[in-house]
Amino acid sequence: MVTHADIWFAIDALARKYGLTASALARRAGLDPTTFNKSKRITREGKPRWPSTESVAKVLEATGASLSDFVGYIDGEGRRPAATLPLIDLGQVDGRPFDPMGRPVGGNWDEIPFPALDDPLAWALEVVGDALEPWLRDGDVAIVSPAASVRRGDRVVVHTTGGELIVARLARRSARRLELSAPDPAAPGRNLATEDLEWVARIVWVSQ
Repeated sequence: MVTHADIWFAIDALARKYGLTASALARRAGLDPTTFNKSKRITREGKPRWPSTESVAKVLEATGASLSDFVGYIDGEGRRPAATLPLIDLGQVDGRPFDPMGRPVGGNWDEIPFPALDDPLAWALEVVGDALEPWLRDGDVAIVSPAASVRRGDRVVVHTTGGELIVARLARRSARRLELSAPDPAAPGRNLATEDLEWVARIVWVSQ
């Protein structure tokens, strides 16, 4: 018997095979980016929501995978436990998805499989759009480590007390100010007062 969990496992497995998150897989297939989010897999009434056959067909076409590949994952081929990290995309960063230490809170988070990391507080940020090129491209996933030390020249994620999330490179840090450079060398950087910062975390890995 094919279960609800089997079908969603197969979709997640295809995404991993092609180095994609569930939302990036949906975008590649021409679907709404939230189509495969874990929050969409159960209705508000608590009932299982199954992916449509049209969605599955579009995924197979977009990736070049065969139906037998998909069925193989349903049958359990390649099933093995995988470490996961909380994942959020730039289009979902609203409200207060972080605590004052930069740890994930709230319900906007998905998950992404990722090998063990020496930071139990690490989380993943999926890039949406081209605003962060050439550092990060649409669909890239950046692993953010609140526990990692931050040095000049590092790519960082900054969260302000006003709720703004900024991805930039650390140009200079003093007791009073944080200077950031933009991905585009021609664009102006940011100069933030220390009292306006909630936390700063280093990007330790980026998918390519």
